[in-house]
Amino acid sequence: MAGKRPARRVTSTDVARETGLSRATVSFVLNDTPNQSIPQATRERVLQAAARLGYTPYAPARTLRSGRSDVVVLVLPGWPQGPAMTEFVDRAAGVLTGAGLTLVTHVHSGDPGMLANLWAALTPAAVFGMRPFTSEEAEGMRRAGVTAVLPPPQSPPGHDLGSSLWVRGIGRVQAEHLIAKGHTRLAYALPDDPRLTDLGRGRAEGAARACADARLSPPVVSAVPADTSAAAEVLTAWRALPAPPTAVCAFNDEVALALLSGMRTLGLDAPADLAVVGADDILAARFAVPSLTTVAIDSGDLGARIAHALLRILDGDPADPAAFPGVGPIPLPESVHVIERDSA
Repeated sequence: MAGKRPARRVTSTDVARETGLSRATVSFVLNDTPNQSIPQATRERVLQAAARLGYTPYAPARTLRSGRSDVVVLVLPGWPQGPAMTEFVDRAAGVLTGAGLTLVTHVHSGDPGMLANLWAALTPAAVFGMRPFTSEEAEGMRRAGVTAVLPPPQSPPGHDLGSSLWVRGIGRVQAEHLIAKGHTRLAYALPDDPRLTDLGRGRAEGAARACADARLSPPVVSAVPADTSAAAEVLTAWRALPAPPTAVCAFNDEVALALLSGMRTLGLDAPADLAVVGADDILAARFAVPSLTTVAIDSGDLGARIAHALLRILDGDPADPAAFPGVGPIPLPESVHVIERDSA
């Protein structure tokens, strides 16, 4: 049995045929061409026919006319994408959609040639990266005519949202919360997922900086598999240290839940024997036993802020790294906050 043929796309020629008007007149109306004296009644006739037929503008043709597409590209690192990133993307997309733009996400493998192919295919109106672009990547965007870029290609080191908030910022806030509770010996529990190695190292670095600011020793750092027995082994090793930690920052809530499970098998209680702080505030955190104290990012608000920053650049404002919340030396905003429950 032969498959159904795909529906043919409605074109401006179909609209012209439907209205009995010339293709030129219809094109002027559909493209909102300036300096054309077309009666309002004719305009309405064309637009009503276009809506009735289901006409939509052909994106490649629109790109050729304007020199850019209506696409904004969000370049993501190769992290597993959790709820916080989903909320970030959703809110950013909502703001951009309201401005007539479409958000496209791209997980970057690190090959600048792949990004060059992306720019050539999409000719994006704007690009946002979770980390600064390399000089080679920035040159590829320049050749493709992409001028609205965040962070700006010449940003100073450290001016990137990925390392400041999702990486170092979370680790710092976790440690600061535990230090404020009176803990002086901390541990940092990393995931054993190789995709998260750099991200985990960055969060542990943020916690270490908080300890250094408080004149404390850096955290004991260990990988904790998502397995109860393996987590119990790590806990046993910590407790055998000459100065065992009294609190632990977990890379994320999943690692924290593994620690709580391992503690139960050893007859340990949180926070009496070991305070535990997670990150990301996943739904399961509030139902853990004990309920999990965690650090979260108001990622939706952050996504909306970034989208508005891109729109300002498209309107001609300069791309100022200092306008970024929580970037580089700028203090972390209220976007990063502790959700205090029973585990710490």
